[in-house]
Formats: sequence, C-alpha cells, structure tokens
Amino acid sequence: MDRRDLLNHIGRTPLVALRRIAQGLPVQVLVKCEHLNPGGSVKDRLAKAIVDDAEARGLLRPGATMIEATAGNTGMGLALLAAARGYALVCVMPEKMSIDKRAALSALGARVVITPNAPPSSPDNFRKVASRMADENGWFLTDQFSNPANVRVHEETTGAEILEQTGGSVGAFVSGAGTGGTISGVGRRLKSALPQVRVVLADPLGSGLADWVETGRMGPDAAYAVEGIGGSEAPGNLHRDVIDTAERVSDDESFAMVRRLVREEGLLVGGSAGTNVVAALRVAARGELDGPVVTVLPDAWDRYRAQPWMQHWTA
Repeated sequence: MDRRDLLNHIGRTPLVALRRIAQGLPVQVLVKCEHLNPGGSVKDRLAKAIVDDAEARGLLRPGATMIEATAGNTGMGLALLAAARGYALVCVMPEKMSIDKRAALSALGARVVITPNAPPSSPDNFRKVASRMADENGWFLTDQFSNPANVRVHEETTGAEILEQTGGSVGAFVSGAGTGGTISGVGRRLKSALPQVRVVLADPLGSGLADWVETGRMGPDAAYAVEGIGGSEAPGNLHRDVIDTAERVSDDESFAMVRRLVREEGLLVGGSAGTNVVAALRVAARGELDGPVVTVLPDAWDRYRAQPWMQHWTA
C-alpha cells in the first residue's frame, strides 16, 4: 500500500481514553477518533468502500457523475474520492445542515442541492430528490443508506481495529445512527468475537429510531439540532438485530458535552460526538460491564462554526 496516497490514510484512527470526563467511572470510556480521517469524518470509510466497490463492478467509469443524499460528511468523503479519481459529484442536503458543510463541499468542486427539511413521505425529502435526479440524469446513486458496502467496511475495518486496539476487551459499543453502517458493521464484528458485548444506539431526543430499536415501531418525530444521526425512518443499513438497547440524548446534553470534549480533553469534534459520549458515560456509570465502553467521534468541529450552538460559546 502506497502511504503517499491520501486515500490510503482513511481508517486506522486512534482509540483514546477520556481521562477527565470519564474519571471515577467503573470502566473506561474509549473514543475512536474518526474526526481525524482525511475528510474529517467517519464517512470517509464508507465513501471509499462504495466507490471502490462500484469501480470493481464496472458501475463507475472515468468522468461519471455520482450523486448522494447527505448531511454533509458522506458528501465530503465522496468529494475527496471524486477529486482524486476524476468524477463529478452532486450532493443533496436538507436545509438544516450547516453552512460550513455547504461551503466545504463547494470548495471541493461538488454541486450542492438544498432541499426542505421534508419527511421521508414527501417528494421533497432529500433522499427522494437524489434518487429522482439520478434516474433523470443517468448518474450513479451511491446510496449510503442501503448500499451494503457501508456496513461491510465497518465490519471489516472499524470493528476489526477496535478489537485490535482493545486487545479484544470491550464491554459495550455505543454509536448514533445516520445510515446505520457504523453501529451495524462494528456491532456485528464485535459480537462475532465477543458475544457478550452490548451494542447501544445513541439517539437524539426527537428521533424515532430509539423507539424502533426497542419496539420495532418508529417513535414520534420532532425537531432536533444535532446533525447526521437519528431520523424518522429506519434506513436499510440499520440492522435492528445487532442492537441491544438505546439511549436518548437531548440537544442541550450533546452540545454541552462537545464543549467539555474540546476544553477538557482537547478533542475538536462535532455535535454527534457529544451525543455518543453522553450515552457512553451513562452505560459506563451503571457498573454492569466487565470491559470498557467504546464509542466513536464521528466528525470534526470545523463544519459547525456557524451553527448557533457553537456561536453561543464564550471564552
């Protein structure tokens, strides 16, 4: 493997302990620093996996156009791939997503299409718009929500890395779900090696996924500000059989934890990292586990600088 190729630096991210925030808990809380990927998020992994798979199957040819419905991070990963391999990229994003993400995608050469914050049943929903544009223009829909390469890459890489980095000792894995790829792939890999491991969904208060995990039915849908996780529809890549339980986390809890992660641990992360860590701390505090709680820091803080929750920070 050529280590001078930027794309070969996707993955193999550090796993570090929360030394201050998790001090005094019965077990350690370990965080996988996915914000340190070249494109700044965990979604670099699935972007490369989907493009590699499509190229191998002859679905992507030089000069082709890719399109994805994205909260921004998958778009960033795909933009890196598009720039490196000569593809065009169209990203369809709901209007709630940050201006910083839109600017970064445009700077990388992607065309950004903004849709209303419409529910899955609406023709204006970002996923439906992306699918329709792909059909109308003959573009390749990368389809992060259903493409099996997404779950597979987390099972083969992220999950395997966690087992190696912990020496095979994990009590629980905690993660939010946007596409479901991370929690499904990592959870499946960990459970295949450690059948007793607990897999816990960290879900924003207002998302219906926690209810779906617990009952099989989507819960009520309400507005929330954390980006990239939760939803009012279970995506195809979210495998309920892998997940044991769920923790609901409010926006206020998530954003307060991001500030703590920055100021107490030096981890420059985004809102969903706060959601994951709040849930992980709860799981660790119950004292029911024999091994550490592992979670992921999905993305970096630089794509949220213009968002109100970060604007309100003071010195």
